[in-house]
Amino acid sequence: MSKHVRFDKKQQVLTELMRRIESGQLGYGKRLPGEHQLANEFKVSRGTLRQALSELKEQHYIATQTGVGSIVTYDGIPLDQQRGWAQALADSGATLETQLLRLESIEDEALAATYGMAAYIAVERRRVTSHGLIVSLERSRIPATPVLHDLPQRGLLDNSLTATLKAAGLHAEHGEQSVDVVMLDAEDARLLGRKTGSPFLRSVRTTFDQREALVEHVVSLLDPDHFRLYLRFGT
Repeated sequence: MSKHVRFDKKQQVLTELMRRIESGQLGYGKRLPGEHQLANEFKVSRGTLRQALSELKEQHYIATQTGVGSIVTYDGIPLDQQRGWAQALADSGATLETQLLRLESIEDEALAATYGMAAYIAVERRRVTSHGLIVSLERSRIPATPVLHDLPQRGLLDNSLTATLKAAGLHAEHGEQSVDVVMLDAEDARLLGRKTGSPFLRSVRTTFDQREALVEHVVSLLDPDHFRLYLRFGT
């Protein structure tokens, strides 16, 4: 009679990460890949992954920094991304107009492969100063849930994507963000009113709710003369 042994996914993740650390593949001071990337690599839930990471921490293989978060600023003024940039900019006194360029239902193969859903709503906007200078271009993708499927027809609530998501019951609990510098291609340069090849900050931000469901995936192009990104940390 054969015995069926239950495969412990958490132990698989734990053993492999310990091997990488002990072998030097993940050297001292080197940051682990993001939770979403690791969960995809090992084909486990984020809950299982966090259990493995917690055990790694207990065994002193890794350390974590409490309360680390990225902060976006506009001309030195911190912007609260949880409230939405439009409201944060308005509260700061910055006079930026938000122009809606696109609001429609789409299918996104790349996001479908990552998050397991094909239907999304594209929300694309740019922000313009009172002098007519375009300082950002944001391309958001949100899941076309039953509550949001008709969003292209009824429009954003109070012209705010943050308010629209909250009204639909989509609350961002945590997420990941990366920032690099890109040279604008012809299309982005046209939309931003700049020359092709101009350097811009590119922020890729993905947020999830408490059930690990996708809330928003947004790629922002930010004028480096006005926007900055810095880290805030502490308990």
